[in-house]
Amino acid sequence: MRAQAMGRRMLVRGSESHDGTDQSHAWLIRTWHLAILRFAVTLDHADKLPVFAAATEIDRIGENYGKERCFRFFRKMSADLCASIARRDPTADDILRQYLARIDDSRLRHAFAAITGIEPQRSAEIVKQPRKRENSLWRGLVSRGRAHP
Repeated sequence: MRAQAMGRRMLVRGSESHDGTDQSHAWLIRTWHLAILRFAVTLDHADKLPVFAAATEIDRIGENYGKERCFRFFRKMSADLCASIARRDPTADDILRQYLARIDDSRLRHAFAAITGIEPQRSAEIVKQPRKRENSLWRGLVSRGRAHP
C-alpha cells in the first residue's frame, strides 16, 4: 500500500521537478510515458520491452527512495497498461482511463487519448451525484425573530 502511494507521488511529480535528482526522475517517467505511447501506436512486442526497462529503472529508484525491497508499482502498472492496450475491452478501457487521468503533460495525454480512442474523464463526469438542496445547515436553530431573551 505504501509503495503504491509513493509510486503515485513519483508519477505525478514527474513533470514538477526542480533539482537534479528530481529532473532525472522526471526524465525517466517521461521516457516511460513515451515508451507506453509508442507501444500503443505499434502494438509490437519489441516496443513493449522499453516500457518495462523504464519501469524497472523507476522502481529501482523507488526502492532506494522508500527503503523497500520489492517496489514494483511501475512494473505492475506497465503490465496492466500493455495488456489493456492490447486487449481493448470495458475493463481495459477503465484502466486506460485511469492512466490517462494521471498524465500531467497535456500533449502526452491528448496523444494517448487520440491513439487509444479513450476520452479523458472530465472532473464533472467523475462526480455524478446530484446536489441536494436541503437547508439542513440551519435545521434545529431558532431564527433571530423568535429568539427568547
